[in-house]
Amino acid sequence: MASELPSQSPGDGGIEVSLPFTGRWRVENSPARRVPSHGTDMFGGRYAIDFVGVDERHRTAGSRSWRTFLATEPPELYFAFGQPVLAPRSGTVVAVHDGEIDHEGRRSQLALVPYALGQAGRVRQGVGAVAGNHVIISMPESRTFLALAHFQAGSIRVSVGEKVAEGQHIGNCGNSGNSTQPHVHMQAMDSSDLSVARGVPMLFRRFREWPSSPDHFRVRERAMPGERAVVEPLPVPSKAPGH
Repeated sequence: MASELPSQSPGDGGIEVSLPFTGRWRVENSPARRVPSHGTDMFGGRYAIDFVGVDERHRTAGSRSWRTFLATEPPELYFAFGQPVLAPRSGTVVAVHDGEIDHEGRRSQLALVPYALGQAGRVRQGVGAVAGNHVIISMPESRTFLALAHFQAGSIRVSVGEKVAEGQHIGNCGNSGNSTQPHVHMQAMDSSDLSVARGVPMLFRRFREWPSSPDHFRVRERAMPGERAVVEPLPVPSKAPGH
């Protein structure tokens, strides 16, 4: 019998970050399921996590057609596309890449086959072809870096050297780079150079989590969301004076 895949455990610790959006998003490729979360340590993605925007019924798009099952679909069809992406921590922007196109979305297994066959080619093309439009934020106090990827083309609102505050709108969710449908890819690393960076664990401050259905949720703090769970950020309670 094959051994169980390792996953991020509470003992791994991690830097504290906020969810980079408002509203509800579904978790994909969570380190709570396996590490490396995306099946590889390349590009600093050992503990990376993906978020796909959903509605209150936890759907990623509001309609289906023959294209859903047999072909590609315009990225505008998906709830996540164009939604604001927020800075997960305060810091300084050290890298920005824009100009990559937004691809068609792929919910069809038929459409995913040729896309999967092109994976090696995208890796050979380098960081831009994989991460798409992206932003990297430096956090000197923890000597770590945060990368957010797959922004909508032309939507990035920050520049290199700019100081950003946690919760600041830095760009919009897109479908650029190695992405089959609009989503936010987020990871922490020990270097701003994606070609050599090593992944660092993350813990999300406070959020509501629906593990399996829209009817039942729980509130979690300083945790990593589970695979396929739907999450929504919650404000962190302020401490009373003197505490």
